[in-house]
Amino acid sequence: MNTVFAAVTAAGPIAAGWTAHTWWLRRRLDRARRDPLTGLWTRDGFTTRATALLKDPRAVVVLADVDRFKDINDTHGHAAGDALLKATADRLAHYIGPSGVAGRLGGDEFAAVIVDQHGTVADLLAVLHGVLARPVDGQAPAVRTTVSLGWVRSADHRGEDLSGLLRRADEAMYAAKQARAGTRRAGLGTLLGPLTGRRSGRRGSRRTNGKDARAAG
Repeated sequence: MNTVFAAVTAAGPIAAGWTAHTWWLRRRLDRARRDPLTGLWTRDGFTTRATALLKDPRAVVVLADVDRFKDINDTHGHAAGDALLKATADRLAHYIGPSGVAGRLGGDEFAAVIVDQHGTVADLLAVLHGVLARPVDGQAPAVRTTVSLGWVRSADHRGEDLSGLLRRADEAMYAAKQARAGTRRAGLGTLLGPLTGRRSGRRGSRRTNGKDARAAG
């Protein structure tokens, strides 16, 4: 008995050390998966959490893109652009809430997954679109822009993974941007992007740079 007690006692500090080390590693990993400017999850961190949320049939995938962001950078400077991205991220995270997840995919592009518990996501996104258009506090002159939103219900496309749903939300977002409609829900049909290639130039420019209203229906 004494031998067993001595072994357990000796193992205690080792186990505690491993627990602390594991906690430290997890903290380091979480920080590595956070965007340093906005504090949102990066693509890897977002993908992990978004994929888990998509197990709920009420999940909605949202893609957001800041309108005229390059013009803002060119006119007001990169500090103003960074402040706008930070404000956009804060507002997005606030409206998504703790039950969802928001991430910065790169540049001025953000994504989120919401569990639409009450069937009111269209109203939520319409309000969010207005909030995202507000000027950033503390900037003079005030920087004004809008954010185009595209969204898709996972239940409308059963069997599609996060990547496929993001592509659909991306097409809806681009359509909203072209029509200046604010928000747009992805339709139930096939993806138009592979057929028309209308976004190939935009995607290509992002890779080269290394940067990764009322809803219809």
